[in-house]
Amino acid sequence: MAQTATESLGRCLTDGTTGKERKELARWLFTAMAAHPEIKTMSKVTEADVDQVTRAAAATFTKLLAGTCAKETKAAFAEGGSTALQVGFGVLGQMAMQELMSSPQVAAAMDGLEKHIDREKVEAALR
Repeated sequence: MAQTATESLGRCLTDGTTGKERKELARWLFTAMAAHPEIKTMSKVTEADVDQVTRAAAATFTKLLAGTCAKETKAAFAEGGSTALQVGFGVLGQMAMQELMSSPQVAAAMDGLEKHIDREKVEAALR
């Protein structure tokens, strides 16, 4: 089955990054989310942190778009414009998040939610 240019870009972006680069992209996403007014008070991200991770993310984006995945980027952009690029990078973002979620510490923090869910209400909603 043939892939669309956007799917090819997503594959190239994930294949063209190292685990370290994907973690750097996740750090950049975290600092961006930490800028939200309702989240900001929960984070100690400094302007220096933001600048550092933004520079690293920009270097990775440039490497991918203009180097490693230049052919796929051009084809995806021709096929779907900036939306195709957003979709391609969405695939990369999902991969980066999967790597973070595989950490035992993150898994333990996520498991904390289960302690506070009202199982009876959820089970009743599923009936």
